Amino acid sequence: MNKIITIDEFMKKIDSLKDKAGVDLSTAEDLSMAVMNLISLEEHFFFTGVKTKKDEYFDTSLEIREIRKSLLAKLMPNNEGETWCISKHLLATTMRLIEVGNKLNSESKKDKAKEMFEKAYKVYSIFWALKLKLITGEKIKETAKDSSQLEDLVAKLANCCDE
Repeated sequence: MNKIITIDEFMKKIDSLKDKAGVDLSTAEDLSMAVMNLISLEEHFFFTGVKTKKDEYFDTSLEIREIRKSLLAKLMPNNEGETWCISKHLLATTMRLIEVGNKLNSESKKDKAKEMFEKAYKVYSIFWALKLKLITGEKIKETAKDSSQLEDLVAKLANCCDE
């Protein structure tokens, strides 16, 4: 059974990637957030099209989809099998869990909101592990059971305030 990479091993891998390719992970994190929002826009244009029965909303959804696909390709340039779709769904799930958490938080349901935020971060951590090839698509189920190491890795990796 393959073990999840340790934080020290992970940081060495990141440092070697930075040395070789000048990896800017804060930009990738911002890009992942943009992809999440584009997925949400696709959904909103779909529902608006259905509710209003106006086809132009479906056309706009397709335009948004093309932008999302091009940005996701920048995030996941070397993917295998289903990792492209897995990545898209991990990001979509993260966004939805954040939105549910925000709604619960605004309703003063702090504990339930925190639970949703923790789940969102867990899913987002799995996305990063897949993106950085620390896990493979078939290892996600196993990783999802105990993602605490991945969450620690993402905390160290994706620090958007460290510019």
